[in-house]
Amino acid sequence: MINEVARNILRFLFLVLFQALILNHIELNGYLNPFLYVLFILMLPFQTPDWLVLVLAFTMGISVDMFSDTGGLHAASAVFMAFLRQPVLKLISPRDGYDVVQKPTIQQFGLGWFFSYAGILVFIHHFVLFFMEAFHFTEFFSTLFRVILSSLFTLTLIFISQFFFSNSKS
Repeated sequence: MINEVARNILRFLFLVLFQALILNHIELNGYLNPFLYVLFILMLPFQTPDWLVLVLAFTMGISVDMFSDTGGLHAASAVFMAFLRQPVLKLISPRDGYDVVQKPTIQQFGLGWFFSYAGILVFIHHFVLFFMEAFHFTEFFSTLFRVILSSLFTLTLIFISQFFFSNSKS
């Protein structure tokens, strides 16, 4: 238990710093913006209480906002994503349900399940983030294109991190 808390604290710190120092400076023509920090919310254990997931998502989002000077956009998007995490988990639940000792990783549930889980939540996060940033629907398709491309780029980084940084135990 203590080991898991320490691992999540380190993951939180690493992702905030990686997002702030490296990924926030990647922007290809305004269409590719990777937001790997959402991995923190995705990787929270199943037994994490819903209220704690929301608090951690807000803390992660506001931390990124402080580095990005985005005035709460990341906090709002991360909280919305965290709010929908439990319904998405129920939607894609395996037949036997989830075991509390399992973690939401490719190694535990396979590529198809993880792609569904991460893909839905990352798309939701990016959709809320980019449309709140645009704050109008006049360029709906341009913003949607940005959401799709950034979601795919973020998912690619998430899958790479899953293969490089996850061991068979986690």
